[in-house]
Amino acid sequence: MLEAINLTKRYGGHEALSNLNLSVAQGEIFCLLGQNGAGKTTTINLFLGLLPATSGKALINGVEVKPNSNATSKMIAYIPEVVQLYGNLSGLENLDFFSRIAGFRYTKDELAAYLLKAGLQEAAHTKKLDSYSKGMRQKVGIAIALSKNADFIFMDEPISGLDPKATVEFTAICKELSQMGKSIFMATHDLFNAVNVGTTIGIMKEGSLVYSEDTKAINANELQELYLKTI
Repeated sequence: MLEAINLTKRYGGHEALSNLNLSVAQGEIFCLLGQNGAGKTTTINLFLGLLPATSGKALINGVEVKPNSNATSKMIAYIPEVVQLYGNLSGLENLDFFSRIAGFRYTKDELAAYLLKAGLQEAAHTKKLDSYSKGMRQKVGIAIALSKNADFIFMDEPISGLDPKATVEFTAICKELSQMGKSIFMATHDLFNAVNVGTTIGIMKEGSLVYSEDTKAINANELQELYLKTI
């Protein structure tokens, strides 16, 4: 389980995150909505161990991130809005490089299997990343997460800039990851996709989680109306 307990982050007099309490269970896809500056990325960075909390706790499988980031980093993977990969390397070579950094060594066939599972067509495996679309780069990012055997995958605006076809493919992959028992924590601005892909929806405003609900309890139009009232 991913868990925040009274998680707070202040920058001087500004409170970017205020007493956040939430949990994400195995196989859950938690989609966090909110305007820019609401605290979504700060929340992710605290769980990644990139920022120290001012107070409260961020826990991953019961292990507190702040003093144990080396241990918790092995349980997580991160897919940012723009996946940072090496353009002069192929998808296969990028996956090999980043999986080795994480301490894993795979055969060429095993690397190819991860790329296929992430939805990247075999014909693209040996092509340079410079020729990849954003959607293809996202799939390499997912393959890296799979190769790390991460329990939790954090995503920050993962479908921003994707065309409709790539968005549909990405949504299908997320649902498949959920069925595999992987948990996804996704910060997004896309209300309609959040309802489609998520199992839980959260809305953040000025550093506070002001709404959290099972997606079965709300449709896209209702969420849009609620979101506009909330922000």
